[in-house]
This record gives sequence, C-alpha cells and structure tokens, in this order.
Amino acid sequence: MEVLLFSLVLGLLSGSQGEAQGDASQFTGRWLTYYTAANNIEKITEGAPFHAFMRYLEFDEENGTILMHFYVKENGECIEKYASGTKEENFYAVDYAGHNEFQLIRGDANSLLTHNVNVDEDGKETELVQLFGKGNNVEPEYKEEYYNTVREKGIPEENILNFIDNDTCPEE
Repeated sequence: MEVLLFSLVLGLLSGSQGEAQGDASQFTGRWLTYYTAANNIEKITEGAPFHAFMRYLEFDEENGTILMHFYVKENGECIEKYASGTKEENFYAVDYAGHNEFQLIRGDANSLLTHNVNVDEDGKETELVQLFGKGNNVEPEYKEEYYNTVREKGIPEENILNFIDNDTCPEE
C-alpha cells in the first residue's frame, strides 16, 4: 500500500513540473525575449550582460547541450552573442558572464518561462526570470504566470524590464 501511495505522489509531483521538464528539444527554435527580471537589476539594464534579446535556442537532448543566440545592447548598439552549455540534472550549466544554471520552468508552442542563477566572476549571485515568446504580443495568461514566478523567486516587480517593446536588434 505504501508503495502504491508513493508511486501516486511521485506521479503527481512529476506531472506538476510541466512540459518543460520532459524533452526540451521540442522547444528548439526562434524565440524573442518578452520580459526579464532580476534581483540585481544592474545585471539586466543596457550595457549589462543580461540585457539580452534572444533570437534562437537549441536544446539537444541526445547530446545534453543547449545553444543560445542573442544580442546585447551596449551604447544603443546590438552586439551578437552565442552561449552554450551542458545539461546537469534539471538545469543547463552555461558559461556566460560567469557560471549559470539555466532552467526551463514551463513551455509550450508559444512561450517559454525560464529561471537562471548566475554567479559572476566576483562571486555575486543573481537570480533571473525570463519570458520568451514567438510573436510580438504577450498572451495575458503567460504574463500572469510570469509575474507569479517573479514573486515566487522573491524578485521585486519593479525589477521587471519589458524587452519586446524595446527590441531593435536584427531579427535574423
């Protein structure tokens, strides 16, 4: 009986993690940054490493890798960047502006909700929550879920920056 109860609880917990915990390769494709929030806002303002305009994410489940193509803005100029990493447990370890643990929280055909913990070269830890999408509009339910996740991570709402309305970088 205990084994049956344990299996039921384990099944419910696994199911509650959302699609993003399964095969992430289904999310490979063109993505745009809608919103980014960080507990250290200086990491996401213009000129900072996470003032990033996503263009493409590639999740290779077979090899356990991720590839990111994005732009950062410095002095109003869009600078093309690439970052890659490897899957470790339930996150991707990515070396960019320090060490990152990039995790998919939830995803579907139109949106990706992610969480990233960055530890920079000085040892400063920053938590980021990002919402990526396919088009130029944010569906209200995605925005609501994003704001809820930002609150859950303890990031002040005033640290949420709108990227989709300020994206002037090449579309690719």
